Amino acid sequence: MNDCLFFGLKEYPKLFKNKQEKITKPIQFKFENENENENENEKQIKQISTGFYSTIFLFENGKVIEYLNRSRNSNENPEKIQIENIQKVTVGYANEAILTLEGNVFAKRYDANTENPKEFINISSLIEDKNDRIIQDIISGGFTIYLLTSNQNVYGIGSNHSCQVGFLSPNKTEKPILMMKNVSKIFSGNSSIHVFLLNSNQELFGCGNNGHGQLGLGKSIKEAIIVKLTKIQNIPKGKIIDIQCGFYHSIILIEEENQNENPKRKLYSCGDYQYNGLGKNQDSYEFTEIKSSLFENNDNIIDFSVGNFHTLILTSKSKLFSFGNNEYGELGNGNTKSQSIPIQIELPKLRFNEDISNYHISCGYRNSFLYYSPFLSFSNLEEDLIKLFRRKEFCNISFKTKNGEIIEAHKLILKYRLNQNENEIEKLEEIISNKSIKESNQIFEMIYSNRIINPKLYFEIKEIINLNEKIEETMKRIYLNENENEKDFIIERKEKQYKFPKLILIMRSELYRGMFLSVTEDKSNKVTDYSELSNKSFQIFEYWIYSNQIKEEIQITQEIIDEIKIGIDYFQLNQTNPNLFDLLINKFKIQPKTKETSDCLIF
Repeated sequence: MNDCLFFGLKEYPKLFKNKQEKITKPIQFKFENENENENENEKQIKQISTGFYSTIFLFENGKVIEYLNRSRNSNENPEKIQIENIQKVTVGYANEAILTLEGNVFAKRYDANTENPKEFINISSLIEDKNDRIIQDIISGGFTIYLLTSNQNVYGIGSNHSCQVGFLSPNKTEKPILMMKNVSKIFSGNSSIHVFLLNSNQELFGCGNNGHGQLGLGKSIKEAIIVKLTKIQNIPKGKIIDIQCGFYHSIILIEEENQNENPKRKLYSCGDYQYNGLGKNQDSYEFTEIKSSLFENNDNIIDFSVGNFHTLILTSKSKLFSFGNNEYGELGNGNTKSQSIPIQIELPKLRFNEDISNYHISCGYRNSFLYYSPFLSFSNLEEDLIKLFRRKEFCNISFKTKNGEIIEAHKLILKYRLNQNENEIEKLEEIISNKSIKESNQIFEMIYSNRIINPKLYFEIKEIINLNEKIEETMKRIYLNENENEKDFIIERKEKQYKFPKLILIMRSELYRGMFLSVTEDKSNKVTDYSELSNKSFQIFEYWIYSNQIKEEIQITQEIIDEIKIGIDYFQLNQTNPNLFDLLINKFKIQPKTKETSDCLIF
């Protein structure tokens, strides 16, 4: 049985035997209803999500158990929810939602006036666009549920009294409302009335309650409610790993931009400090760093969780820190005195020496959980698999849709996803042959993002991912070192010849990919004429092909932008993130103006 610690208000009488009303130090517990005949996979916790009315435990076998707090019915036994193949659960103040492996979302609201408040409703089936009903991720706000679809669209359903769905009315949405497209991640909290959305360009947007500055928009934004999704400026530099929202505040985890194997992660907060939720003794209208003398330079943040007014932080040195409200003992420091800055919690002996990254935190409304879940260490793989699916140069098996379009996939991944059964791949071919290209892509993305990861698959796929990461470095090295032995294709422009590696051209251009990989094309060294590009445009094109960057010393003009735009379309360049055109526009806007550029128009 896995380790699971609890502290705070004991709201769930059926969860464990303890006469204390407030548990102020971490205690270890086992489930009272534990069946000794269950196998380890059925006992192993995968996730805990906790809110005001309930706490849900998700197990590795895809089953969940729901515990209700005493305000609902303390005499009820924990309930096994009869939904199969569950991959994620999320609990808000007044709602619960369950995401299945098939991409369906079942939810219930405690504030809904229904005949049967215990009934879970398939809310993903209520999305008007039938092609957008496969859900990739979910998160609960206090009164709202947010859905991220496989098409990268975000919908909100539930309360909208503070415009947390991104528009002025109505106060409650009975069907999912489209909020934003091209979204990579959604962030909210189990008691929050605001939400953040991160798009594929790492731009952050937010809406909802801002009465205490919890959206981090700065002092100049005085509105108590942000009606429309608004871009958040002045985000600390680095990669946004996670954002969690309390009632009056928000906390963001940023990974610094550097090439270290273990880049430093830092926490920043914004909002109202009077409830001790910021980790500092002053209001923050923008995200500012949470600092503590307890944080060591060689330590790093593994996980963090935000409740209503309290926060827990787990570090790579097996240390647990907490700050915020402590009226119910939810900080685990042995008393009920609130803490405005982080303090360290004394923990009983656990299995920390195995791998600290296998531990996870879940902060509820008035309590906290720390639990062991080794399977979640594979969670970052899901995004990598989807990225691999979209990088066609690694594909080695083809499927034809009903309209004759070709979808390429990775046989290694399919082999593990389909239980290493060749007959299953044949069945998949038959299924795809009757589907549209959009439906087929959704099927493959669901296969790739299956949460049940085979450990052997993880390591084999990691090798492919590592190769993928090294390719960018290799391409730039080839260019900078001018290693002629690695160049096997000639491009000609204005009677001058340039050599390029075919592998790089395959990765960067659909035109060259078709030329080199087609079974009917001649694969000899063909010559392509680039005479229509000016010298500067060709230099930009050449450098970007190798490095996915723009040469620093190149001055961008409107003429160059026009030429490159045409070249991108003609050569069918694979526009990765960041793409060439966006890089050009951004550089054009920020570069110092010269006589050559001063009269140019900005797109």
